[in-house]
Amino acid sequence: MDFNYDSEQNDLREAVAGLLARAYGDSEQRRTVVAIDPGFDEKTWSRLAEMGLLGLPFAEEHGGMGAGPVEVAIVAEEIGRVLAPEPYIEAVVLAGGLVSAVGTDAQKGELLGGLTEGTTIPTFAHAEPGTRWTPSASGVTATQSGGGWTLTGVKEPVPHGARADVLIVSAVLADGGTGLFVVRGDATGLARTGYRNHDGTRSANVRFEDTPAEPLGNGGDQTAAIERALAEARIAYSHEAVGAMDTALRTTAEYLRTRKQFGVTLNKFQALTFRAADMYVSLELARSTALWASMVQGGTGDVVAAADRARLQTSRAGRHIGKEAIQLHGGIGVTAEYKVGHYTSRLTAIDHLLGDGDFAADRLARDVASYQTVDPLGAPYA
Repeated sequence: MDFNYDSEQNDLREAVAGLLARAYGDSEQRRTVVAIDPGFDEKTWSRLAEMGLLGLPFAEEHGGMGAGPVEVAIVAEEIGRVLAPEPYIEAVVLAGGLVSAVGTDAQKGELLGGLTEGTTIPTFAHAEPGTRWTPSASGVTATQSGGGWTLTGVKEPVPHGARADVLIVSAVLADGGTGLFVVRGDATGLARTGYRNHDGTRSANVRFEDTPAEPLGNGGDQTAAIERALAEARIAYSHEAVGAMDTALRTTAEYLRTRKQFGVTLNKFQALTFRAADMYVSLELARSTALWASMVQGGTGDVVAAADRARLQTSRAGRHIGKEAIQLHGGIGVTAEYKVGHYTSRLTAIDHLLGDGDFAADRLARDVASYQTVDPLGAPYA
C-alpha cells in the first residue's frame, strides 16, 4: 500500500500549511484568538473558503471540489500541526458530510453552497447529557404537527453550537428511530449557551422548546448515516491528532538538542533519547493507521471498523506523546506560556470527541471471534 502523496496532494499540503502558518505560526497568535468568542478567526475561515478547502469533499454541482478523504486528511493534519481552532472537521466533515449524504438537492445547494463560500457555518448537534457516543438520539424528540416538525429536548456538548448558523440535529422519531433535522440559528424556541473548553475551543448547551425544524433529506431513520458520518469524523480527528503529535515531538526533540544540564545538551543523555525515539515510533504507528483508514474510507471496506482502529491507535499515541513531551520539558511543559501543554490539552480533547480509545477497543473486541487466525509460518487458518 502506497502512503506517499502525489504532486497535487503535496501542493495542497504546502498551500494549507502556508496559510495556517501565517495565521497561527506563533502560538501567541492562537492564544489571542481563542481568548475571545467565537474562539476562531473569521478572516482565516474566509481564507479557507477562498482556497476551496471548505468545499473539498463535496460534489462540484454543489459548489465543492470533488476531492477524496485523503485530501481532507491532509487539511486536518495541517490544522493539528498549529492547533488552528477553526471548526473544519465539525462543519465540513461532520455536519457537511451528513448534508451531502442524505440531504435533498435543494438542501445541498443551499447548505453546502453557503458552507463552501464561507458564509454559513453548520454544526452537528448530537451528543446528549447522560449518553456516551451512540449513533442514536434519546433526549431530543421530533414531533410532526400538520405539515411541519418541532423539536424538544437538550443537546450538549454541541461543538461551536453558539456560533453556528445552522444546526443539523438528531432526534427521536415516533417509531423509535433517529431522524435528522435542520434548525436555523434564528429559530423560535432555540436557546444556546456557549462556553470555552479546556483546549480553547468552544461548545454549547442547546435547548429546543417546540423549535421549528426541517427534515434533512426524505426523513425516516438515519442511524446508519449518522454512524458513517461519526466514523469519517473520527478518521479526520485522527489526522488532526497526528499533526499535533508531530509538532509536539519536533518541539521536544529541539528542546533536547538545545537545553543544557551539567554542561551538556539533554540529547546526550541516552535515556532521554530513547524516550524521544519511543515517541517517534508511536507517532508513525498512528500516522500509518490513520492514512490506512482514510484509504478504506475512499474504498469499499468497513469504514466504522477502520475508524475505530485509527481512534485506538491515535488515542494511545496521543497520551504517550503528550505525557512524554511535558515530562521531557520539565516544569516549563505545563506553563500556559509554552505550547507543549496546549498540544497535550488538544490531544486529550480529541481523544474524548466521538469516542475515546477505550470505546474503540471495546467495539473492536466484540468482533474478535470473527477474525481469522494468522499463522506467521503459513496461510491463515479458516
